[in-house]
This record gives sequence, C-alpha cells and structure tokens, in this order.
Amino acid sequence: MYNEASIPNKNRYINRYQLSKLHTFESVARHLSFALAAEELCISPSAVSHQINKLEDELNFKLFKRFHRRITLTHDGKNLFTVVKKSLNILNQEILDIKIKDVTGALTIYSCPSFTQEFLIPKLSQFTAYYPYITLNIISGNQAINFSQYPIDLAIYYDSLHYDELSCEHLISETIIPVCTPSYAHQHNLYNNTENLKNCVLLHYNNKPLDFSFDEWQSWASHFSLSFDFNKIQNMLFDRFDHSITAALNNAGISIGRKQTIKKYLESGQLIAPFLDMEAPCAQRYYICRSHERYNPKIDVFVQWLKSHVQE
Repeated sequence: MYNEASIPNKNRYINRYQLSKLHTFESVARHLSFALAAEELCISPSAVSHQINKLEDELNFKLFKRFHRRITLTHDGKNLFTVVKKSLNILNQEILDIKIKDVTGALTIYSCPSFTQEFLIPKLSQFTAYYPYITLNIISGNQAINFSQYPIDLAIYYDSLHYDELSCEHLISETIIPVCTPSYAHQHNLYNNTENLKNCVLLHYNNKPLDFSFDEWQSWASHFSLSFDFNKIQNMLFDRFDHSITAALNNAGISIGRKQTIKKYLESGQLIAPFLDMEAPCAQRYYICRSHERYNPKIDVFVQWLKSHVQE
C-alpha cells in the first residue's frame, strides 16, 4: 500500500511535455515499431526512441521490451496503452461532437419513392449516428418539385432531365432488365426464351397520371430489336416502381427492373433475370438537385455522406 506523499513530485502528475510523449507512445504501441511510428509522426526514428526513453525515465517503469528487430509491450506498457488509446478516442469523439453541433436543425429532402425505399431508408441509421444534430424530413413523390414554392432543401430525382434553375449532380446510373421470381420463370419457361413473354403478365411502371404506355418495356425491347405488340399482352400498371417490383416478388408477373435499385433482390435470389446478357442502358438516372439561391451547410454534409454511401 502506498501513500501519495511517497511518490516523487516530478512523477506525480502528467505535464504538457509528457502528453506529447504519450502521443508518440500510442503510435509506437499501435504499430509495435519505432520506424512506422516515426513515419506516421513525421519525425526521425531516433527522435521517437529518445522520446520513449525519456517517458520511461519520467514514469519510472518500462513500456517496451526491446529485442533484435522487434519490440513488445511490457505488462505496464499494455495497461498504459489501453488507457491512452481510450482517452484519445474520447477526446477525438468530443472534438467531432463539437464540430457537428455547428451543423444542426432540420433538413427537408424530396426523393422519388424507389430511391427512398431501396437506397435511403436502409442507411438512415448510419446518417443519424454520424450527425445526431440534424433532423431529416423525408417526403416522397414522382413529380418535379418547385423549390420556390416549397421548403425543400434537396431533391433526388430519377429521370433524364436537368433543371436549368437548379444545381444538379449525377448520383447513380442505371440499366434495365426484366426480372421475376425463379418459380415464375420456371412456370412460364422464360429462361433465355423471350418469345414466351407473350404468355406472361407484364408489370410496368409509369409515373404520368393515366398514361398506360410501356415506356421501359418498349425501351428494353427496342434495344435488343425485339418486336412485341404490348397491347395484346396481359399487363398490370403501377404509378410507383417499388410497387411493380413488389408485385414481381409475389409472382404477379415479370417486371422491368432497374438493376442498381433491385440489386439486393438479385443477390438474394428472390428475383432473377431470366434472359442472360440482356441488360439495356437507361437514359434515366438518379441525380441530386438543389437551389442555386438557398445555401445550407447541412445540404453539403448530407450530399457528401450520400455520395459515399449509396455507391458502396
């Protein structure tokens, strides 16, 4: 049992000089290398070695066991490394929290339903973990929104247009391909047999009110020089893309799928593409729009996060 009076004054408290040496110690302990720590800290290996020797002398215990061409932590060194690493993590997190507090408040996002459902919602927990002081308001819709009439900070569209009055950034390119469940493909003998599409229910999406045209099906068929009289084939129309895909998942028919958007269903095997190597380019793509006149630092934070996460 020790008492505080028995500890030499020079070793009783950590001073600012020792804080610098503890930073060096953390790097050496993490790498278990003086050379790698020196490279990280942009100082010479001899300077690193000198700081560690000095720290050991001031603390009055050894931090490393030195062998030929390698070092290991002593028992005391391991204990100190655990504490220093934890303390640096706490300090870094506190600094990050202080910086994030400068970006606070509500951010209103208008997004097409397919992007909201398949890309945005699955990753929202990650955003709120990074930026707990930003409140997201998410509104879905397929029509272009007027930024001057509505309090929208950011819009995510899926089409082939750009809007001159807005600042627009490309986000994700798409290709289209017919998809259905394995059982539906087997039932209608679809594997590499496009002729049998005439015996299927074609599920299609069109966001224009009361427009029953087969835009995506026709675009896909035209790309591969296929000729179908779509008006003579049984079909089912949806005004939301995700509803068309949900119908396909439930064996209601075969749908045109956007490959990036439905990637998880293809990877899981819930949906398949029965016609191999028949993936067509798509003029539409996902892109981000914001107003030239309305600057908001929260928008920059969200866009940077979004671009780094939706393309993982």
